Amino acid sequence: MRIEADMLVISAVLLMFIRLSALFLLTPLFVAAPMPVTVRTLFFLALAFMLIAGLSATPATLPQTLSEWFIAAAQELLIGAVMAFGLFAAFAVFLFGGRILDFQMGFGVANLIDPATQTQGPLLGTILNLMAVMTFFLLDGHHLLIRGIAFSLQQVPIGQSPGALRIDEVVMQFGIMFTFGLMLVAPAVFSLLLLDVGLAVSARTMPQVNIFIVGLPLKIFVGLVVLALSLNYMSPLLKRVFASIFRYWERVLG
Repeated sequence: MRIEADMLVISAVLLMFIRLSALFLLTPLFVAAPMPVTVRTLFFLALAFMLIAGLSATPATLPQTLSEWFIAAAQELLIGAVMAFGLFAAFAVFLFGGRILDFQMGFGVANLIDPATQTQGPLLGTILNLMAVMTFFLLDGHHLLIRGIAFSLQQVPIGQSPGALRIDEVVMQFGIMFTFGLMLVAPAVFSLLLLDVGLAVSARTMPQVNIFIVGLPLKIFVGLVVLALSLNYMSPLLKRVFASIFRYWERVLG
């Protein structure tokens, strides 16, 4: 009887490990400070064990056949992927906003390697994304993240089917990326728009002046200054972006 109970715990930890791996595989929260794969695997296993033991979230029965194990693993992978989308969409706000600002300032020709996806990303977007990761931990977002994972265990216990996932909630979370991304850099973008209008008028009235040579460093200076000044007022918006993650989890898993 004791062996059966141990097997239930082991199976629950393994299935929870799959859910956590899908959730944190490429999230920016764990790539700002790269960790070896072994350390990351042990961390996820330890976190899975603590969640299962602390919440007593062991399944009622074990999968008996290989097909049942495959189905249970696929369900956990799906749940983790759906939850991961909320994280991706929230942090993509900063990449999208940085991409808009890069295009307006002339930084669009330069890209950085995004450590989350190992692909080229916008210059200011990557910087804003790293700032968002730091702010997330400063706001105790990692504590809320653990609570969100525990909430997912209550809504969809280990080994159970997630039921009908609401696609409209996924689309709504996707739209947050564009809305909040534009709001994030709106002051700098609006200032650069006014500067473009002024440069256009100057080009018509003073054709002997090389507006391209004058305008490029001027747009970079104005964009960076306005962005730096607007950072003091970003706190409410950052809280709304991070809160959207957990509201999305509550809606899509509820």
